[in-house]
Amino acid sequence: MTPHEPRSDAPASATRARVFGRRKGGGGSREELMVPRAEFRSYYGRPVLKPPVWEWKVPAYLFTGGLAAGTSLLAAGADLTGRPRLRRATRTGSLAALLASVYLLVADLGRPARFHHMLRVAKPTSPMSVGTWVLSAFGPGVAVAAAAEVLPGPLRRTLPGKLLRATARPAGLASAVIAPAVASYTAVLLSQTAVPAWHEAHPQLPFVFTGSAAASSGGFAMALVPVDEAGPARALAAFGAVTELAASKVLEKQLGLSAEAYTSGKAHRLRKWSERLTAAGLLGTLTVAHRSRALSVVSGAALFAGSALQRFGVFEAGVESTKDPKYVVVPQRERREGRQASRG
Repeated sequence: MTPHEPRSDAPASATRARVFGRRKGGGGSREELMVPRAEFRSYYGRPVLKPPVWEWKVPAYLFTGGLAAGTSLLAAGADLTGRPRLRRATRTGSLAALLASVYLLVADLGRPARFHHMLRVAKPTSPMSVGTWVLSAFGPGVAVAAAAEVLPGPLRRTLPGKLLRATARPAGLASAVIAPAVASYTAVLLSQTAVPAWHEAHPQLPFVFTGSAAASSGGFAMALVPVDEAGPARALAAFGAVTELAASKVLEKQLGLSAEAYTSGKAHRLRKWSERLTAAGLLGTLTVAHRSRALSVVSGAALFAGSALQRFGVFEAGVESTKDPKYVVVPQRERREGRQASRG
């Protein structure tokens, strides 16, 4: 008996009477099979899958990691195009987001040593291992670039200060190269789990997360940088918002049954507000953000908040999809029937 088959404590004769119908004909009685389609239930009403034990720290980590990646990319562009205020805001913002991300990850793991243990091996087939190494390669460049921005004036004239400032650009560019991987690897990490709403969404989640990271990073810079230097931030924010909104809609339409986890309950409410804020921020970015610092701040804050709610909404959808056996059983049944049909 599989976990989703209905149980029965009735006697065998009663079960037989339900399963078989009797017909009387000229030659005696004849039994005809009348087995109903099994319902997707689990033993004693328990979930087929164990829900994730992660707390709010994990979706917050997903958000801050994307923010660190996007602002690092903006910082490299600002450095190359001579925008010092944008460069300073995004370099320091990237380091702050990275430190918050590491703190949230270590806090969820429980002990810092667990993160250290992940560096003992490198497994290309493990998204967790690859992500750990990507994050470790991304961090030093972000730290060097940010340190050069906050270095006190007297230290800038010393030999170590001059060396730090000289290495800031190559360090920032190196981190910018790795930034797209940092923004998207968490989506790959989630989609490789057994959680139905995450696993079934593996083609769309990287686009949702990358677009969300770009939108939040652009919005962050728009809120902190004068409008005359925030042109690249507005461009990145608009690109990210369009990508996030489009990928989110594609996810809902192509996911099948698991889409219900995204379009109902708490996950739906979070993602609906995310959609509203992101759309409003996108409209402001394209129309009025370049005219007024106040409108730029409002538009950037809307994009920033919408991106955060998107990560929490995706997380809630995954948790809910483990609580109902249908999200596990029905896709398995459909895949099995599809294989049987393809064989003849």
